[in-house]
Amino acid sequence: MRRELGDAYVDRLRALYADRIPGQSDLCCYWFEKARAHIAAGKCKRAGLLATQGIRGGANREVLKRIKDTGGIFWAESDRPWILDGATVHVSMIGFDDGTEKTSTLDGKPVPRINVNLTAAADTVQAVSIPRNRAFSFLGNCKGGAFDITDAEALDLLAAAGNPNGRPNSDVIRPVANSEDLLKTRVPRWLIDSADLPLATFSLYEKPSSIAIERVKPKRDQNRDRWLRENWWRPQRMRPEMRNAVATLSRFMVTPTTAKHRTFIWLSPPMLPDHQLIVFARSDDYFFGILHSRFHEVWALAQGTQLREKESGFRYTPTTCFETFPFPEAHPEHAAVITVAVKELHTLRENWLNPPDWTRTETLEFPGTVGGPWDRYIVSGSAHPLPIPDSRLPIPVLIGTVRYPRLVPRDADCAARLKDRTLTKLYNARPAWLSDCHARLDAAVAAAYGWPADLTDDAILERLLALNLERAGG
Repeated sequence: MRRELGDAYVDRLRALYADRIPGQSDLCCYWFEKARAHIAAGKCKRAGLLATQGIRGGANREVLKRIKDTGGIFWAESDRPWILDGATVHVSMIGFDDGTEKTSTLDGKPVPRINVNLTAAADTVQAVSIPRNRAFSFLGNCKGGAFDITDAEALDLLAAAGNPNGRPNSDVIRPVANSEDLLKTRVPRWLIDSADLPLATFSLYEKPSSIAIERVKPKRDQNRDRWLRENWWRPQRMRPEMRNAVATLSRFMVTPTTAKHRTFIWLSPPMLPDHQLIVFARSDDYFFGILHSRFHEVWALAQGTQLREKESGFRYTPTTCFETFPFPEAHPEHAAVITVAVKELHTLRENWLNPPDWTRTETLEFPGTVGGPWDRYIVSGSAHPLPIPDSRLPIPVLIGTVRYPRLVPRDADCAARLKDRTLTKLYNARPAWLSDCHARLDAAVAAAYGWPADLTDDAILERLLALNLERAGG
């Protein structure tokens, strides 16, 4: 909006509608609110408007809630192709009134009602956050600048010595994962991560800070946000709660914010998940299995925001898709069956993605600070005091030898073949063994809920919504 309309116009528009339309809403929402207000004031009886199909989800959906509060939606096309300047986009078309129309038509079919997410099944928009879920999900790190470095640069920095504070660069170098890496490209990525260090401290890591000065600072200096300008060496959003929650775990779960297939992947510290990933601070297979089941996928699809056409996938958000999701109250025997099913899925999937005959383990060796981001990989007995003692610290800083194992292709031919072994391609093809694994997992999760395994999507949504409202009320 700002690029097309300018900052002044957008700021005035949002200020005018601040009490009615969330600030991050699409432009079309303001027209819906304007029409709703005309109907509510008796200036017209009904209106019909075309919108981006994203109006069904997230902040955009709030205007449809207001329409339902003062009237009703009587007709809608939830997802319709639309040719615009030669390109096919997907839109939603919505007819609404003051509530006098008693019949409803959705996607060409008569329905008893049309919900604000433009569905006619269980109205999952009613779902509320379940308190026990809130402690586990987080947004990933948002770097907000060109802090990325190549694999070769990272290895050079990790091996380099000579900082005036005597500390290793590994204090501020982390491997990083984003959705593109996990789903498609398989490229190793690294990040200069100053976290919350003061500038005076970060500058003592000479080579990393020099790279940040060259690549990050010029653009940060032009940023409209004062904090970003004054804290140019820091991540835009470092997500301290997320970092603390996963720091002591042997592994944690992530899922892409947007994806065609809803997949969940294990990562391990010090890997830093970026803002394209939703992070779950749990390391147990039971939790992984529930979220990777059809029951959670159906719920998340209803609660998320569709991207374009259905085939493109949807946007997953912690607040709507996860915090509202009611887990089964599983007995130990159910948890054990789910654990067996999900371990089989994970093992077979990893063997397909990284065939042992095509990969080998490479161990990177470099200095690391005891208690720092690489602590778990420091060789026992290798620690020694910092060459330059820091009198400001109550205990001496110890530096040890990090040995960090990672999977790499065995040779150039294997590297070329591995490019085709991605999660997206696997789930596009969905071979029989993968479908069988998911079917066994779904049956195990259904048993944990005490439900039949062959429920329709609508039936799943109705049962999960009832369970959500029961849990939230309790």
